[in-house]
Amino acid sequence: QVLLVESGGGSVQVGGSLRLSCTASGNTYDRVCMGWFRQAPGKEREGVARTDREGTAIIAESVKGRFTISRDGNKNILLLQMSNLKPEDTAMYYCSADRSSFCYKEPYDYAYWGQGTQVTVSS
Repeated sequence: QVLLVESGGGSVQVGGSLRLSCTASGNTYDRVCMGWFRQAPGKEREGVARTDREGTAIIAESVKGRFTISRDGNKNILLLQMSNLKPEDTAMYYCSADRSSFCYKEPYDYAYWGQGTQVTVSS
């Protein structure tokens, strides 16, 4: 079992920055792959960024160049650094994890989820 707790969301103006953190606990074998997804009202949940245990990162085209994902040395904290935020980045952001050695991009590929943290970008 894996417990994921997100923090760091908030309200910012266009062009601002936020850093999201996800603290993970539980079986390390169940969190080989970790990622960030987001869901805006009325829209489907979409992948933002994901990374495997070796730190290989995959970033969605919509946020490439603005968002970076990283894991700490102990692999217990997953970070999402967001800069140059836009109104379309407004969403609930979720941390996810799965035991798969290949980090797939769809939400249904992830077994564990946090409760989410809200990010609101205003113009």
